[in-house]
Amino acid sequence: MRITDIIWKDCYVEKLADKHDVSAAEAEEALHAKPVLRRMTKGRVAGEDLYAALAKTGGGRYLIVFFIDKKHGVVLPISARDMTPAERSYYAKHH
Repeated sequence: MRITDIIWKDCYVEKLADKHDVSAAEAEEALHAKPVLRRMTKGRVAGEDLYAALAKTGGGRYLIVFFIDKKHGVVLPISARDMTPAERSYYAKHH
């Protein structure tokens, strides 16, 4: 999957900052950093599945960004947080 555009909704940007202390810029950096992608679940809309992107930012932060694939390279991030130890292990194995 090639990510060409990121759609942001204010409610998700606020959630990232307030709940997980992740900025939209950090999440975008992770999405563009050749992340390890995992399909998490099939979406209710055909072709709009939920994915997780695991990546290390330039600042050394290991993030997981959950997003909906809106088709044609467009994604809608809905959450982002620091990786758990298990997720970091998965990232290390697949990166």
